[in-house]
Amino acid sequence: MSGSQQSNSEDAAGASWDDGRSRLDAISSFILTHELEVNSFTLATAYEIVFGNNETLATRVAQRVSAREPVTLDWLQTIADEAAEEENAPELQVLVEELESTMGAFARTASDARNATTQYSSALEQHARGLDQSGTDAKQITRVVKEVLSHTRTLEDELDRSEREVHRLERRLADARRDAEVDYLTGLPNRRAFEMIFERELNLACEKDEPLCVAFCDIDHFKQVNDVHGHEAGDRVLRYVAETLSSISGERCHVARHGGEEFGAIFRGLDVMEAWAAIDEVRDKLAGQRLVNRATDVPFGQITFSAGVAWVRAYSQPRTALRAADDALYQAKRTGRNRVVIAELPEH
Repeated sequence: MSGSQQSNSEDAAGASWDDGRSRLDAISSFILTHELEVNSFTLATAYEIVFGNNETLATRVAQRVSAREPVTLDWLQTIADEAAEEENAPELQVLVEELESTMGAFARTASDARNATTQYSSALEQHARGLDQSGTDAKQITRVVKEVLSHTRTLEDELDRSEREVHRLERRLADARRDAEVDYLTGLPNRRAFEMIFERELNLACEKDEPLCVAFCDIDHFKQVNDVHGHEAGDRVLRYVAETLSSISGERCHVARHGGEEFGAIFRGLDVMEAWAAIDEVRDKLAGQRLVNRATDVPFGQITFSAGVAWVRAYSQPRTALRAADDALYQAKRTGRNRVVIAELPEH
């Protein structure tokens, strides 16, 4: 190797070393800044955030930092789970629909076959009786017909069993589908169900030319509740907030747990000021309560939430309205918490 080649190799190695060291420093800084445990998950997540491999996650972290909310391991795992759920939900939905369609078609086929077999059995039975009455020369034919009749009855019984099994599987699938759309902790619809409800309500609002609003609510200082009182107490607070928000649920208002300590609400038929008033009334009711940890008799202190509301049909794209509501929520956090902020209307 010539001197110039050796020098170039050393320069490249040095640059590679510097680049690697720079990356490690950036990842370490992120983990230390947020006081995160060092493990494979936090290292991989920090890498994605710091180097822009996951813009959505980086944006959520920036918003949380701007709102002076802690970036915790639990929060990062919740966001990662939501992303995985969003990625898998469309495939799961297609699979479930295909399975339902297949079972429905099989049930109809089994029912039709059973009816046809029943009619065929009756016809054979009548024919066998006629042959029996015609004399001894027809006995052999009668025996064959009766054997065929016995086989068709066996087939009919099997079809009956198959049909019952299909109906049983359909019921189990319906139960599993409901379970997949319900948040196990609060009993509210989960994020996946929220997305489906939002799409359905948007279609109805467009069809009936009605207003549609969406709101996101996030419990203030929820990490402190978990840190001071423990996660079981935190779960009880989540359930209480969910129950309080559910008081406004109805045919045209749907409340869901959107993830972590965040809830979503969809209002069809209410304009943005009416939706704001509905959420603000719940906020005021919750803020006026003084909750106590029944396991320790230690007060939780004031439990509040911040919220953002957006007028969906004012935006060119529904997803833009969802982001606007989320941005308004973080504005509520930045401006003092325990308040509801209406998202700015888009410029036209």
